[in-house]
Amino acid sequence: MTALASEAATSPPTTQPPTARDKWRRRGPLLPALIFTIIITQIPFVLTIAISTLHWNILQPGEKSFLGLGNYQSFAGLQNYATVFSDARLRNAVVNTVVLTTSVVVISVLIGLGLAILLDKRFPGRGLARTLLIAPFLVMPVAAALLWKHALYNPDYGLFNGILNWIWQLFGAGEGPTIDYVSRWPMPSVIAALVWQWTPFMMLILLAGLQSQPGDVLEAAKIDRAGSFQTFRFITLPHLRQYIELSALLGSIYVLQTFDAIYTITQGGPGSATTNLPYEIYLTTFRKYEYGESAAAGVVTVIATIIVATFALRTISSLFKEEISR
Repeated sequence: MTALASEAATSPPTTQPPTARDKWRRRGPLLPALIFTIIITQIPFVLTIAISTLHWNILQPGEKSFLGLGNYQSFAGLQNYATVFSDARLRNAVVNTVVLTTSVVVISVLIGLGLAILLDKRFPGRGLARTLLIAPFLVMPVAAALLWKHALYNPDYGLFNGILNWIWQLFGAGEGPTIDYVSRWPMPSVIAALVWQWTPFMMLILLAGLQSQPGDVLEAAKIDRAGSFQTFRFITLPHLRQYIELSALLGSIYVLQTFDAIYTITQGGPGSATTNLPYEIYLTTFRKYEYGESAAAGVVTVIATIIVATFALRTISSLFKEEISR
């Protein structure tokens, strides 16, 4: 009896599997949030897909009404999607989007990596330097675009031309050249403004990766008399690989949706030299009033963003798994 009593006392209590009522009791408080999310995100997206299958131009009112929102001409099927992939304007917008996104992300990652390496070192005023370098990321996109367009790029009173005039006068060459940066180099002008804004974002992610390096490995490299370049190439850079991928993927998601800088600095011009896909969707909706075509382009943009976001989430998941396994 004593043995049986001691065995019963030491044996773990049996747990009953949760019933359906227990599951709903735990998930019930989340139901309002789920309903709210569906209403805010999924219903508009479904309506956008429905509109993308219609011939709908408000300058040419039709006889049929769509949910009381307006009249459309006819059912288009997938014709609007065919227009998105075959229209020269939209193809040019896709090329500009790829060029803009790739240039901004690559340059921002490289500059952010250099700044992160500098801020990883100890020096007086490092906290102030970090705060100042993060500041561009905290500026509203429209305000940042206005700052670059008027305070820096303006050919009459911009800072860049002011510095050129000062250098010319310093060397006794008279008045310096007056350069209209936005008209002469429209795409580099937009890229420079976006790089200034997104470099702090890349720097923060890469700085977090640098500070998570295992100290014993770096100490072992010093004991083995490895140089700074060798340590960076064979230890730091492989460690930062996933952080670089993460910053590039997240940056691509955000830069892909750039509208503020294009609208404020160049308005897609000259011509269509800087028109990216979000701005082309805006022009199709509010200049051509082609609701069906713009909705199809919006659906394509959302699908492309989801694909990029999926790779980003997988990278984040693998990064967390690696940190937990250490």
